[in-house]
Formats: sequence, structure tokens, C-alpha cells
Amino acid sequence: MTAFPDITPAIRDRAPALRGRLIANQPLSDLTWFRVGGPAQVLFTPADTEDLAALLAALDPEVPVTVIGLGSNLIVRDGGVPGVVVRLGGKAFGSIAVEAEDLRVGTAVPDMRLAKAAAEAGLDGLAFFRGIPGSIGGALRMNAGAHGGETTDVLVCAEGVDRAGNLRRFTQAEMGFTYRHSAAPDDVIFTSALFRGRPGDRAAIEAEMERVTAAREAAQPIRERTGGSTFKNPPGAKAWQLVDAAGCRGLTLGGAQVSEMHCNFLINRDGATAADIEGLGEEVRRRVRETSGVELHWEIKRIGLDAPAVSR
Repeated sequence: MTAFPDITPAIRDRAPALRGRLIANQPLSDLTWFRVGGPAQVLFTPADTEDLAALLAALDPEVPVTVIGLGSNLIVRDGGVPGVVVRLGGKAFGSIAVEAEDLRVGTAVPDMRLAKAAAEAGLDGLAFFRGIPGSIGGALRMNAGAHGGETTDVLVCAEGVDRAGNLRRFTQAEMGFTYRHSAAPDDVIFTSALFRGRPGDRAAIEAEMERVTAAREAAQPIRERTGGSTFKNPPGAKAWQLVDAAGCRGLTLGGAQVSEMHCNFLINRDGATAADIEGLGEEVRRRVRETSGVELHWEIKRIGLDAPAVSR
């Protein structure tokens, strides 16, 4: 594995009061559902929002910053990620507080856990989060949705920290949500969000969550090393149908495969590299473009550098 230069001493010099963990050349493959990819030049796990703000304010502006969550909808390329990779976790970013019909949630909270907390509080409208295999931070960034619901439907506001270390707050309208997209500034790392449900019957809400779970297990390869839905649905069409019509169901490249079960999912079938998975996705996009004229767009986020070419 190629190592990046260790910049942690320089970061400590600029921000000596940091309380979170700074780790140089930390492998990221174990933090993604695909189980592929190179290291982070620096992995930073902040102690809390103030610690995150302190790091961002002190960091050399030339050092890139990337945030990752649960790694469910993510490809980390084989060459790794330069700069600082921020991963939120722990109690500071993993708590849920019920406030009447609202839930105040840290962005490291898994979407499924938010759905469960809402059900336990007798709050309806958030059961769809049971079908999303990511965290709240990712849901805010891409307006995550499933089974008829989207993040935009239930968000009141979100808070975060920008690249300069400033605390920012965004109302639902200011998030600029569209299909699988938020217009919030790219440099903002979301730290918490406020969601609003409506009073409902707990048993009925839990039954709806069970229906969502059953539907997901029946239709998606959730027990494979996958990254969830690969491509966004084009207007008026379903990505999986276009992929299927292009003859890509079961298609392989290296150790990567288009799922036989649901062909808008790519899977790490047998020791795939990130290049195998991304390359397979690009081949699928090419075949769909040739057969239907439709340009598929990635839903999976891809970060980092390709592995250096090996001379022969």
C-alpha cells in the first residue's frame, strides 16, 4: 500500500488543543461496505462539534477535506484520499433526543436507528428511513429516500461546520433539495439535524417498518458487499430496467459484478478492487447509453485517487 506523507505533526502544530484522534495513512477499506480502497492521508475523528470547528479553522486552506459516514454509498479509490478525511462518531454525533413531535439527531446516527426512535416515540412519517442503509449526514447531503418518502419531507433544519470553521444553520428550504441532491454548500460538514414527525400509532408504524424491511430483503442483495443503488433513476425511468435492457445483469469485471438479484447494485464478488467496481459501473453506463441513449448518473459517491500505474 502506497503511503502518503505524514502531515499529522503539522496539523498538531496548527491546532495543539485538538481532542479528537488524528491517524496518518489509515486504511479506509474496512470503513466502506464494498471493503475496497486505499488509505486516508489523515483520518480525523473529532470529539465534538467544537473540536471539528477548531480543526477546520486551523487547517491549512490548501489541505483538502473529505467527510465520510457509514461508507454504505461510497467507493474509495485504490490510491487513497489525500488530505484530511473526517469521520464523525461517538456520543457527540450519535445521539437522538425526542422533543415533542421533533427528533434532534446527530449526523452519525444510522438512518435505520432514526426510524426506530421515531416509532418508539409514536411519531409517524419517518418509517421510510428504515430502508436506507446510510447515516443522517449522507441523507442530508443527497436527500436520501425510499419507499415513498424523502429526507426533504421531514427535515426542519440542519446544522454543520464549513471549511473555515464557522457554525452554519440551514432551514429545510435553504437545503435546496431535489432528487438525490442538496444544494447546501459542498464544504459544509453536517453535525446535527431536526426532523418532525406526526403523532401516530406505534404498532402501525412498526408494521410499516417491517414491510419496508421485508421489501428490501426480498429485492436487494443486502448481504453482499455492495454500495446500495448505483445510479440515479433518470426522469420517467428506472435505472435498473435500463441496465437490464442493456444486457448487464450479472456482468463482471475483475472481482466486481452487477447483481443478478437487482441490477442497479454492484457487488464485490471476489476480491474486487475499487477500480474493478468503478470500471464496471462505467461499462454499464456505456452500454446503457448505446442501447437506450440515456446517460446514467452515479448515485454512489466516489472519492480519492486511482492507484499508481504499475510499470511492466
